[in-house]
Amino acid sequence: MTRTTDRHDIVVGIDPVKNWHLSLAWAADEAHLRGMGLRLVVAVPPQHDTQHVDDTPRHLAQRRAGTEALRTALAWADDRQPAVKTTSSLLDGFPAGALAGLSHEAGMIVLGSRHLSRTEEFLSAGSLVVPVTAKARCPVVVVGDAEHITQETPYLVVGVDGSEFSRAALAWAFEEADLRRCALRAMAVWQPPALSLHSGDTLFHAERRLLSETTAGWVEQYPDVRLTHEVSIGSPVETLADAAEHALAVVIGRRGRGGYTGMRVGSVVHGLLHRAHCPVITVPAG
Repeated sequence: MTRTTDRHDIVVGIDPVKNWHLSLAWAADEAHLRGMGLRLVVAVPPQHDTQHVDDTPRHLAQRRAGTEALRTALAWADDRQPAVKTTSSLLDGFPAGALAGLSHEAGMIVLGSRHLSRTEEFLSAGSLVVPVTAKARCPVVVVGDAEHITQETPYLVVGVDGSEFSRAALAWAFEEADLRRCALRAMAVWQPPALSLHSGDTLFHAERRLLSETTAGWVEQYPDVRLTHEVSIGSPVETLADAAEHALAVVIGRRGRGGYTGMRVGSVVHGLLHRAHCPVITVPAG
């Protein structure tokens, strides 16, 4: 039931005890848009120390539940997008580590949001969103719990600050907007420093100029994408989340480098994962 992940696959984490329909629907539609394969994955954690506790019945029950969830999800995905090549894999290992490992070859990883508190993120063995987002080598998409339907002209939001991380996000956002034939709102959120030798107007115009220069080359490459530039003052998390209230998704570069805990994703990414209602797409540099 296992196979090597094709680098053009979209990998979807299927949780046997949670509703996976929304994240799988997003992934199946995205695979159809991009002409990519779809791989559904359930990872079953290893047994505990069996020298003291016989964990075999529980482990076998988890494997049976995973197999059944994959069977149901596979049929559901085939029904939604029959033209997409869809496969499934039951893996042994902790879910976060297994999915992060697949990111070396996958084109994208899609997860559902569990809306864990920050304490639960660190303490729950089932927490996937933060560690996978932090360690993945490919874009990670976190789909919210409620189906998102835009009430305006379809658009994506991308956060831009001139860094290599935001440039990677911008490239991905233009490609996604072109595929979806939707508009793109490129946003720079400026927080005025407490002490500065320059006036607020000077810094504001510098941010606007940087935003225009950063997007210029992509406008030429994707002439059909309707782009708007916006420079705002305030909290990046709140501003981007508010702008993306009716968006198809918000795209952001990942600043964190993982760390041994796999929890370092950057404060803006972490905040959007909690605050945004639309899908959050995190893109690593490179």
